[in-house]
Amino acid sequence: MTIKKEQQESDDSKAMRSPNVNLNDEEHKQQIEASWYRCEQFGLEHTSEPNFAALPKGELNDLRDQHRNLLETTENEIIPYYENILSNSACIIVLADRQGHVLNTWGQNRFGRGEYHGLVEGNQWTEQGVGTNAIGTAIISGRAIQVGRDEHYLRANRYMVGSASPIYDTGNELLGVLDISSDAYLPQDHTLGMVKLMSLSVENRLIFAAFQQNHFIVSFNTNLTSLDSHWSGLLVLDDQGTIVSANRRAEIVLARDLSLLNISQIFDCDMREIKNQPLHMPMKQRALGRFQFYMKVLPPVTQVMKVPDYRTSGGYEAPPQQIAKQSMPSSIPDNVIPLDELEHGDPQVQRVVKQAHKIMEKDIPILIHGETGAGKEIFVRSLHYHSSRHKEMLVAVNCAAIPSELVESELFGYEKGAFTGAQNKGSIGLIRRAHKGTLFLDEIGEMPATVQSRLLRVLQERVVTPLGSTEVYPVDVKLISATNRNLKDEVTEGRFRQDLYYRISGLNIELPSLRQRQDKRKLISYVHERLRLEEPGPALSEEMLALLEGHPWPGNMRQLVHVLKVGMAMADGDELEDWHLPDDFFDDLQNSVNANATQPESESYDTLIPKLLEQTHGNVSQTAKLAGVSRNTVYKYAKEKNL
Repeated sequence: MTIKKEQQESDDSKAMRSPNVNLNDEEHKQQIEASWYRCEQFGLEHTSEPNFAALPKGELNDLRDQHRNLLETTENEIIPYYENILSNSACIIVLADRQGHVLNTWGQNRFGRGEYHGLVEGNQWTEQGVGTNAIGTAIISGRAIQVGRDEHYLRANRYMVGSASPIYDTGNELLGVLDISSDAYLPQDHTLGMVKLMSLSVENRLIFAAFQQNHFIVSFNTNLTSLDSHWSGLLVLDDQGTIVSANRRAEIVLARDLSLLNISQIFDCDMREIKNQPLHMPMKQRALGRFQFYMKVLPPVTQVMKVPDYRTSGGYEAPPQQIAKQSMPSSIPDNVIPLDELEHGDPQVQRVVKQAHKIMEKDIPILIHGETGAGKEIFVRSLHYHSSRHKEMLVAVNCAAIPSELVESELFGYEKGAFTGAQNKGSIGLIRRAHKGTLFLDEIGEMPATVQSRLLRVLQERVVTPLGSTEVYPVDVKLISATNRNLKDEVTEGRFRQDLYYRISGLNIELPSLRQRQDKRKLISYVHERLRLEEPGPALSEEMLALLEGHPWPGNMRQLVHVLKVGMAMADGDELEDWHLPDDFFDDLQNSVNANATQPESESYDTLIPKLLEQTHGNVSQTAKLAGVSRNTVYKYAKEKNL
């Protein structure tokens, strides 16, 4: 028996490496291997039967109502263009929500193994229930992927090939997934490209539906004949030329964050030219000073009469006391926390918010101390968008995440051919990208010594010299740095320059960890309410709030968001209960209890889970709920005990 099992596991390993169209794509191979590893962690085996967790008809109808806009857009504006594919091949097109529930299908009714293929409305295609598959793996990775026959983790699914691409809404949040699956040998490169194009088409139509009534929509492409294709970039502009939305293609082509920039910061034109451009007449424009595009403007359906304000023409100068007030933003992006919502009663946080907000308008650097995950970048983003620099870029740099040999070129930029592997066109560098805006250097204590000296020179002289160049470029940035280290100790040990330390530490502030905050209970409720705007669900019960408040939160705000997202996804609209929360949440609680000698030790999972399994006659779901753990934990301990 053991020999046969080992042989079969060997066969399955070979199956994952079987030839397919992506054999030479190392990135694809890594995606599949990562998915197989997750499946192992979920407790799945290659012989496991798919668990589709089919929704009752009433819940499915409610889900379809919630996604009516997505369903109608796909069915009425996208599918008709692909009817020839459906009629001439043995395939099925599947639309699923962001949790993997099949919302609708188009194509052959008896695809695959007839009615048993699982791609039917209401079934859920997640890696946890169905193993590696195109829909579930695209949801986890957030990227388009093709899963070949033998790349499926479960043998039960190895009769088909799936190609799936995620769909993002106008806020760049995952909305759903489009999939083309077949049990026939279709041209796989073509199929993956087609499903990518279909998902882009859906996203573009959703942008038009959301903004065409009251906004200008600009499409641009390098080729005049492709200007109306789904591969074109789309920019949504308000009446002042501010970019309020864009499709993924626009951000890929322009390679920068477009959020709330003005059209004049991207193209060599202003909003007056955009408004006066004749309908359907393309124009040629240069982007970012060097790329040439063709552009077409679609004005809003509803033309709103506006009273002219000649103060906006450029010749008017406001009195000094009005300048600061006029420069503040009238609205902020959805992913920015308002300043007055950064604290909920904690006096220390209240104090640092007031201090930092005042210093943002001064030529004084800010140094933030705090544990990893304490919310330093959230804090900085809020400061930036509530300052007079909000119209320019916030450039966040994680000094620990950039390989040491690339830090210099990433920060200061380089001329073309400056070193082996350099881009032909060179690079402007992150510091110059932040010109007139805010430069946030996170984990600055990780910066290599050689880079520290160059950064010091930039801060002193206010100019940048790219690698391989003798030309200098003036820079004006608001510098905010952050660290989880004690930089004074680093200076004493010789790992951080003393002169740089005093250059970056104008205002030193400390962000407390989540476990130290006096407003923890209200803060947890606030974070949950913001997440409910993305994923509707019930409020937290008093019992759940008490459980969350008593947690040590070693991962701080980052861990809190992770735990709440996982819990809400598992609850799937029901009231959040402890058994919906991930394993590591309870591991931290257990460690905290064990570390506290005054607390009586609870029964270990080694004895508790086998006992509950016996009491529930092997019911895994019921055991997980009684033990307050996930199903994976039950599988883990049951496997260790050979139950």
